[in-house]
Amino acid sequence: MYGREQRVLLRHYLERGLSKAEVARELGVSRRTVYHWIASGQLERELDEAPLRYAPRPPVARKIDPFRGIIDARLSEFPKLTATRLLEEIRAAGYAGGYTQLKQYVRGARPAPPPDPVVRFETPPGQQGQVDFAEFHLPWGKRYALLVVLGYSRLLWLQFYSRQTMAVLMRGLEDAFAFFGGVPTELLFDQMKAVIIDDERASGGRLLENAEFVRFAAHCGFRIRACRPYRARTKGKVERPIGYVRQSFFYGRSFLNDADLNAQALSWATHIANVRLHRTTQERPQLRFDRDERILLRPLPLRRYRSLMLTPTTSSVPALPSPALLSVERRPLAWYDRVAGVAR
Repeated sequence: MYGREQRVLLRHYLERGLSKAEVARELGVSRRTVYHWIASGQLERELDEAPLRYAPRPPVARKIDPFRGIIDARLSEFPKLTATRLLEEIRAAGYAGGYTQLKQYVRGARPAPPPDPVVRFETPPGQQGQVDFAEFHLPWGKRYALLVVLGYSRLLWLQFYSRQTMAVLMRGLEDAFAFFGGVPTELLFDQMKAVIIDDERASGGRLLENAEFVRFAAHCGFRIRACRPYRARTKGKVERPIGYVRQSFFYGRSFLNDADLNAQALSWATHIANVRLHRTTQERPQLRFDRDERILLRPLPLRRYRSLMLTPTTSSVPALPSPALLSVERRPLAWYDRVAGVAR
């Protein structure tokens, strides 16, 4: 049985009046084959009696193919690794292709996250920053990441600390303000996570009730706001980066110690997180910050905050040494008379 296309062409050429030799030349077959088609009734068959079938396309080799094993292994161990992290790793292994085919392969290897139905609450430039702690586990112990995100530009700062205390929070915020080059008008905190959990002097007080932090806020020039009630609509700007830090920075990366952890975190925030195309704003945070927000931040305080919490409770003046006790030798009066040369 001959293909549908060949039968269509055979009928077409014969209806045009071409000779059988010319038809054979047009179809690239011998005249004997043309005579056989006519004699076997190929022209009388209905053209649509059989469904049209196409052979599958032969597979095309892609540059991503030799690295599928590496990608599958990494996604098996860390399912939420981003395509940008995987691109960095397979390029180190010799991958010379582009990001698009890697992204397409990763999308097929794991289900896409469900779309977020919540429209994020947007704030004007310089108006708001959002603050939160996130817990991470390392071979040498538990560490807390302090994240500060500017609400308008989504510029991100983070560092890791061994404790989650008020003193750590204030020191971290000062470093974050120095990184931004200014202070937002207000800072938004989650009311539940504002409890200082391991600082005895904080007495478990909530953030808004802590006079030390109120004094710190006045020194830096920002207002304290609590997230009431808890809604992703208001907190999403900092909750999303926590997941992003886990997926794009923390998972699958090795660290030598705390200093190396914080150095890598700051480098990642500067060269990756703050220059990526943000999913919500569709702009790069650093560009959005430089263009619209930097100039509207409040100026940094002239000096660092002197914490009442860190003031020593005991005097730093060393105590004077105890005076030595004097001993008196007792002698009879006759002995003194002899020394003085007095005769009695």
